Amino acid sequence: MPKVKMPRKSTLVDMTAMCDVAFLLLTFFMLATKFKPDEPVTVVTPSSINTTLLPDSDVLLFTVDKDGRVFFSMDGQPKRRKLIEDLNTQFKLGLDDKEMQSFVLGASVGTPLKNLKQYLSETPDQRKKTNLDTGIPTDSTNNELATWIEYGMAAQGGNFAKLKFCIKADNQTPYPKIKDILDTFKQKHIQKLNLVTNLEAPPPGTAAYQEMMSADTKKH
Repeated sequence: MPKVKMPRKSTLVDMTAMCDVAFLLLTFFMLATKFKPDEPVTVVTPSSINTTLLPDSDVLLFTVDKDGRVFFSMDGQPKRRKLIEDLNTQFKLGLDDKEMQSFVLGASVGTPLKNLKQYLSETPDQRKKTNLDTGIPTDSTNNELATWIEYGMAAQGGNFAKLKFCIKADNQTPYPKIKDILDTFKQKHIQKLNLVTNLEAPPPGTAAYQEMMSADTKKH
């Protein structure tokens, strides 16, 4: 008796729906992604064996370049909005909405309060040409760093439990400048600070090195 020949079925898989989903996701990320603004200065931080990562939120970051210029940065657009509105009201800076929005969407700020209006009205390239990136004053006669700390804390809405104060200083930053910054935090009764560093391997023979070797042994 002859065998019944079964009809061959196509193994072609229609990928049209999958391609549509891929392009939809690609379009979403292109429209929704916000690139981090460029920082005004490049800082080469010292190295340490500390493996604690800098958190993405609830951080007041103070960047100090090799010339001792201090820049302030804070996460969270609503908090940045409150901060700049409070500064504008208290110090009568005369900022318009566009200038305040420039602060909300921008990166670090490093200029005296008297120049803040012009600073926020210019692009990063323009600021370099007009020499407005002179840093936040930290001297005893005009310590505006204390003002940024105070108003940065007030912008948190009372949520201080998770707030971290971080200093990102260059290897070549003059020590007197770091001392001025530390003294300012001390005046504000802030004792716990975090120093941002690059990661390096623990020196052989240290407790950290033994701990690292022990962890590697357990993995294998």
